[in-house]
Amino acid sequence: MDAQERQVTGRVRWRKFAVLAVPGFAATAALAVALAQGALAASFAVSGQEFKVSAKSLEGEGFAQYGSVDQNVRGKLLPVAVTAIRKAKINDLCQSVVTSLPGLGDISLKLSAGTGDKPVEAENLFLDATQLGGDATFKNIEIGRDASTLDKGPASAQGLQDAFGQQADRVQMTNMRQVAWATNAGSFKLSGLSMKIGFGKQECF
Repeated sequence: MDAQERQVTGRVRWRKFAVLAVPGFAATAALAVALAQGALAASFAVSGQEFKVSAKSLEGEGFAQYGSVDQNVRGKLLPVAVTAIRKAKINDLCQSVVTSLPGLGDISLKLSAGTGDKPVEAENLFLDATQLGGDATFKNIEIGRDASTLDKGPASAQGLQDAFGQQADRVQMTNMRQVAWATNAGSFKLSGLSMKIGFGKQECF
């Protein structure tokens, strides 16, 4: 098999990624300094709630992943694994968040899209996750590349110098499960969008 056509298949788990990534960006103080100096670009202050995202399948061109931090309005730094994809198609997308309110209990907001033969389409997609799981296949993957030199994902998908990074020409994931602080996209086409809100916990998984 040609080396340029090799594929890697396996389970993607954030905890395993973190073991590899932590040595490159573990010190919270160093991250704070980097953020203050603009080395880590936070596009917006994240809310105080993580949300869940699931999908039956995801196909992407131009994949990159590296460690970074998000920041909330109180200035707290939140370590994340950034998954960046230049072009993505997502089938059976689900997104949910649960808010607990005094006197009312749990209230769930649940969004779904991309069912049937019309997948969700995204360009320059960034997923800031604390947990990521699923079955994945990569084409021409590079593991352990300096995060500041990543060049297969979106143009701005780069991390800190000397930090752990990985990238691939293509990625295919099935049964994706993710817990995240934020999602960014240059464009996000949600076919068959449905949003529901109600009492109790109604989560994607």
